[in-house]
Amino acid sequence: MKALHFGAGNIGRGFIGKLLADSNVEVIFADVNESVINLLKTNRTYGVKIVGDSVNTVEQVKNVTGVNSKDEAAIIALFNEVDLVTTAVGPNVLKIIASTVAKALESRLASGNTKPLNIIACENMVRGTTFLKEQVFTHLNQAIKDQVETLIGFVDSAVDRIVPPVQPDENAPLLVTVEEFSEWIVDKTQFKGEIPAIKGMEQTDNLMAFVERKLFTLNTGHAVTSYYGKSKGYQFVKESIEDADVKAFVKSVMQESGAVLIKRYGFDPQAHAAYIEKILKRFANPYLVDDVDRVGREPLRKLSYNDRLIKPLRGTLEYGLPNDNLVRAIATALKYRNENDPQAIELAQSLADNGVVATVKKYTELQDNSVIERIAAAYNA
Repeated sequence: MKALHFGAGNIGRGFIGKLLADSNVEVIFADVNESVINLLKTNRTYGVKIVGDSVNTVEQVKNVTGVNSKDEAAIIALFNEVDLVTTAVGPNVLKIIASTVAKALESRLASGNTKPLNIIACENMVRGTTFLKEQVFTHLNQAIKDQVETLIGFVDSAVDRIVPPVQPDENAPLLVTVEEFSEWIVDKTQFKGEIPAIKGMEQTDNLMAFVERKLFTLNTGHAVTSYYGKSKGYQFVKESIEDADVKAFVKSVMQESGAVLIKRYGFDPQAHAAYIEKILKRFANPYLVDDVDRVGREPLRKLSYNDRLIKPLRGTLEYGLPNDNLVRAIATALKYRNENDPQAIELAQSLADNGVVATVKKYTELQDNSVIERIAAAYNA
């Protein structure tokens, strides 16, 4: 089996690429980073350092290679060879690769290839593959769309593994460090043809429960740890969560977002409380050095309508649940400043020019004036 994976960064190599290769899938990484691609083509292997309480080891990932994703002709040709396409490029890059994916699918179908192909976007977003499909379809005519609907599976997934950046090792430049925990859950109802047997890829017919569990817990908690930790002068997630005040606040926020999940999906309250504790323990992993600015970057995306802060808040409004801590968490995110982050700069400028209420309305798309006023009051406090 052969897979084309867009994104040869830390998550691509340390998470999805490793799971694929561990299941004897030949992995071709596509990326714009020429040096990484050349190393993959030359070495055909790289190391993944797995760290945690019970493990500290380096595992070799083999049978891999690379292709420059700017080489559109090569990407299009590969689409006619591979059995699976995956991505770990970040939500903003999905739009960029969509036109190439569209041309590649059109070429595959034009060649008479009727073998089903599945595409899985493994991104930190809700139904990222559906989003990619929508972007791809803007480049296709109706006849091709009909063929794609029949033969190409766009499979949504939920992914969870902390993969912080580390200083490159001169002796092993492709080495990536990851936490022991990983979770990759796919919507089995969206596959075309046979579902590939990949160890570590779990199947479900209720994906949104797991997507929102991860979004409302890990993503929400990670962001709040970053924003509140930075406001207290911390540089790393680990030292932030070791502050008792930060930890208590982050936990209280996740408890409010968790109440939405329990109401919406019928999660067992005790099991979810244990899941929250597991997440807090992962943030404190002493072997992972994760910068608060890496976790907090792109605050406008994190404050958007369907992302990790506003979506759980909307859930509390829907079910009439407490949300004081979520409101305060959103206000803390609005305080985030990073002169190297264009979104943080834009956020600060909007607050200065337009005020808190107008900024919240613009970027969160919230319509409830009372909760917007509460966010503004928390920000001003």
